[in-house]
Amino acid sequence: MKKFASLFFVSLLSGATTLGAYKLFMEEGSSKSKLSVATENFSKNVGLSAEAVDFTVAAENAVHHVVHVKNMTVYNVPSNPMMEFFYGTQGGGGQQTQVGTGSGVIISEDGYIVTNNHVIKDATQLEITLNNNKTYKAKLIGTDSKMDIALLKIDANEKLPYATFGNSDTIKVGEWVLAVGNPYNLTSTVTAGIVSAKARDLNNTGIQSFIQTDAAVNPGNSGGALVNTRGELIGINTMISSQTGSYVGYSFAVPSNLARKIVEDLMEFGNVQRGILGIEAGELNSATSKEYGFKETTGVLIGKVSKNSGAESAGLRKNDIITKLDEKSILSFADLTSYINTKRPNDAVNVGIIRDGKNMSVSVKLSKKEMINYELKGIELEDLDNVDMKRFRIDYGVKVKDITNEELAEYADQLKGGVILKIDNIKVNDIETVNKILAKKGENQRSQIEMLTVNGQLLRFLL
Repeated sequence: MKKFASLFFVSLLSGATTLGAYKLFMEEGSSKSKLSVATENFSKNVGLSAEAVDFTVAAENAVHHVVHVKNMTVYNVPSNPMMEFFYGTQGGGGQQTQVGTGSGVIISEDGYIVTNNHVIKDATQLEITLNNNKTYKAKLIGTDSKMDIALLKIDANEKLPYATFGNSDTIKVGEWVLAVGNPYNLTSTVTAGIVSAKARDLNNTGIQSFIQTDAAVNPGNSGGALVNTRGELIGINTMISSQTGSYVGYSFAVPSNLARKIVEDLMEFGNVQRGILGIEAGELNSATSKEYGFKETTGVLIGKVSKNSGAESAGLRKNDIITKLDEKSILSFADLTSYINTKRPNDAVNVGIIRDGKNMSVSVKLSKKEMINYELKGIELEDLDNVDMKRFRIDYGVKVKDITNEELAEYADQLKGGVILKIDNIKVNDIETVNKILAKKGENQRSQIEMLTVNGQLLRFLL
């Protein structure tokens, strides 16, 4: 009997200990998750299937925040004399309307809507349909073609449901997300997936920084919402990677932190305010680390510091390795640009670097992009403005501001004021693209230049 009583007491004590530990740790953890940053709430879902995660609340809210965008473009049709001769005016010119569709996200109760620039490009009329089927005419507030973001405004007779911006910097690979939009004109469509990758650069310029997900996205989803399981907006769905034009496994979204900064700039200034460090840099990898004798194989290696830039004032030098910006780890050039693109001129950023094997941190005041010029072997470059684009009828390139290269001095009158379109057959969108392309080349390697002269003639040469 004593033996049985002892065994019962031990069992009872073990059970009480287990219950007490459960109460202590689980209840403390539950309390902590309510006060911690958003992503910590996902720790309790590790290892759970999709069926065990509740998507219903996020989906219910998000469908009311996402709208259908109709882009109507009116264009002139040239007349056909032969058709007019046989069919009269039916074969003549006139106007035709082309209709495109996409999605958008309401971001304020008074009717501001964010979408993709390519959804509304060249539109002569924009129409917005809410989830309750109410339709409104929209006006364009501003665009950022570089990041493919546009801001619209509708005047509704009621307060509208709107999305809350989440912190895209804190999302994690493997985190559940929902894509909400209007694929193939199927309104209020919700698909689920996970974050597949962050800071994804699709054109290898180091400028793009998309969130990659495997949530199904198809034509018409562009401009729609990517939300987490709490319904917070963490991205604007932008494109798919497909050879067929339909979804095959991966889709990409502009991070919400970047989209929010662009929208705030458009609201406040009417254009996007871009701040830059003022460096020319490239990514570290095994090959470059071996070449320079570095131990590190990740980070951004500074190749040159621009004159009169914040980087120069802060004392950054060639061969410094950038490993951190504020609290964000920098593994690639896309990581660096994704963070800097959320900042404005005159913002201060703490730059963590490795110099001569020692860790350091310096504060850099970001320069205004328009104040920084780039010198390409005696050719001083600057970004194009809208006047130059209209004049040359182009939407990409960098302008030749001055010529200091003696070999090109006799051609200066033709080159100065012209536009470089491509370097080594790669389209040049801006100074940052030039920086990224040339960061991969040795100092003595030649570059093939394709440009328009000041008179509009196409010119190709090796530099």
